[in-house]
Amino acid sequence: MAIRKTNVYLNLVNSYIIDSPQPSSINYWWNLGSLLGLCLVIQICTGIFLAMHYSSDIDLAFTSVEHIMRDVQYGWLLRYMHANGASFFFICMYIHIGKGLYYGSYRSPRTLVWIIGVIIFILTMAAAFLGYCVVYGQMSHWGATVITNLFSAIPFIGEDIVHWLWGGFSVSNPTIKRFFAFHYLVPFIIAAVVIMHMMALHVHGSSNPLGITGNLDRLPMHGYFVFKDLVTIFVFMIFFSFFVFFSPNTMGHPDNYIPGNPLVTPASIVPEWYLLPFYAILRSIPDKLMGVIVMFSAILVLLLLPLTDRSIIRGNSFKVLSKLFFWLFVFNFILLGKIGECHVEVPFILMGQIATIIYFGYFIVIVPIISTIENVLFYVSIANNK
Repeated sequence: MAIRKTNVYLNLVNSYIIDSPQPSSINYWWNLGSLLGLCLVIQICTGIFLAMHYSSDIDLAFTSVEHIMRDVQYGWLLRYMHANGASFFFICMYIHIGKGLYYGSYRSPRTLVWIIGVIIFILTMAAAFLGYCVVYGQMSHWGATVITNLFSAIPFIGEDIVHWLWGGFSVSNPTIKRFFAFHYLVPFIIAAVVIMHMMALHVHGSSNPLGITGNLDRLPMHGYFVFKDLVTIFVFMIFFSFFVFFSPNTMGHPDNYIPGNPLVTPASIVPEWYLLPFYAILRSIPDKLMGVIVMFSAILVLLLLPLTDRSIIRGNSFKVLSKLFFWLFVFNFILLGKIGECHVEVPFILMGQIATIIYFGYFIVIVPIISTIENVLFYVSIANNK
């Protein structure tokens, strides 16, 4: 017997990556998992080398980043790979989540896989926010100030929590030091949760575009889907290299190339592009506490899908109404991201509120109603064919 099957450790690798049986009908949308794994490896590897030259002291943070860019051999490459890698991580993650929504990957028996995936999404957002702060440019300082101030909305203990997070009475040296410590730690937690994600997926295997059991026709992972993954990895690296080498600052904010200054407030305080939809949801609620609750609910509402989707057929491949409303949801989410970077003024305030209602309405109202209607149409079509 081959050593990959007899060795206790290689046998795990073999069962997950080589001999793992996959439905023959899965398409390229299922390759996003391997791309996300690649992104995580890029972020951890480049982050470790960047940490060797970075100083978390608030007086040195910004200049240490400039030192990496100008003086460290290939430091510019490490920094640009890390910065753009975060954006590509979220591009792949949003597409991966969209694939799960479209093909019903959250349905039983893969509900646990979906729940762990939402946890990974939350942890990734936390790591990205912390990493954005430790650069300590203008947007880093004021972004940290705004986001940490959200905790002050908690009744009675909110102000104390904010001062505890800051380590003082404003974003200062202790804040950046602890943010860097957590930014270094969280990716390894993400890696551990990703392993849990794969373990949960391995129990029942991948879903498929047809929405039916894939046990009738499965193929081994290696040879078929490993090569398929390599195709998308090659395409990914082309686009990633284009941004790293030719347009490295496109997805960054220009104000973050100015050293952080607590005495000068930027004209518009916005997070990185991948957090803009949730920032728009936060700003659309006039009440501070309710805005914070709604913003966090916008992520946690994903956990309701296994309960609200009543369809007897998994996925939207053969459901016209569900397809229509899914793409309306996607366009609405993109609109939220665009509103998030606009100033709080007419007409963006009303547009943000309407888009927020549509966002939550999709999960709580549209999905259960449309799935129920399609179930009725399905049973009617069966009765007519008899």
